[in-house]
Amino acid sequence: MGLNLFKLIRGRWLILGIISFILTLSCSWLWWNYARLQTAKSYPVEAFWVLGGSINREIYVAKLRQQVPHIPILISQGSKEPCILLLFQREKAILDNVWLELCGKNTFGNFYFGVPIMRQWGIHKVKLITSQSHLPRAKLMAEIILNVNGIALELDIVPEKGVPGNREFPLKTFLDVTRMIFWSPLSQIITPQCNKITQLTEVNLNDWYKQGFACEFQGQLKIPKLPKK
Repeated sequence: MGLNLFKLIRGRWLILGIISFILTLSCSWLWWNYARLQTAKSYPVEAFWVLGGSINREIYVAKLRQQVPHIPILISQGSKEPCILLLFQREKAILDNVWLELCGKNTFGNFYFGVPIMRQWGIHKVKLITSQSHLPRAKLMAEIILNVNGIALELDIVPEKGVPGNREFPLKTFLDVTRMIFWSPLSQIITPQCNKITQLTEVNLNDWYKQGFACEFQGQLKIPKLPKK
C-alpha cells in the first residue's frame, strides 16, 4: 500500500515537473520572440514582397523600385515572367535583386516557401504588397507566420481597377488562417526549399516570344514581335 502510494505521488510530481518545464520553456520563447519582434519593428523596410493575383501589384512595385533601387524584391507566383520583365523595363527600373518565386500555388504556398527566403536574406522588416480584395486573409496569415519568425510586417495596399485574381470567402479565410496557425511553430524547425526561383535578369524574352505568351490587359503592355532573322 505504502509503495503504491509513493509511486503515485512520484508519478504526479514527475508529470507536474514536465508540465512546469514546458510552460517555462514556452514562456521564455514567447518573451524572447516578443523582444526580437519589437527590435525588428525599429528597422527600416529591408525587402518588398509581392503576393501574386493582379498585375497592378507588379506595376506598383516596379514604380516603387525607382525610389529604392537596391532593395531586394520577391514576387510570389505573380504574372508570367516575361510580363514582369517588360513592366520593369517600361518603368526603367533596376532588374538586379528581383526574384520570382514560382513554387507556391496559393497564398499559403507563397508564405510556406517565401518565409524561408526572407530568413535566408536576413530580413528583419518586410513590406508586403497586395490588394484590398486579398484581405483580411493575407494580412492575418502574414502576421501569424512572420511574427512567429521574428519578422516585422508593413502592409501596402495597391488600388485595383478591375477584378483581381484573389476572391475571398469566409470559409477560405478560416481554413487558411487555421492552417497557418498550425504551420507557424513547425516553420521554426522545418525549412521548405523552393526549386523554382528565378532572377528577373535571367528571364529570356526571345525564348518566350518563340513559345508565345499573353499578359493581363491592365498591364497595357505592347509585346514586340520577334525580329526576323
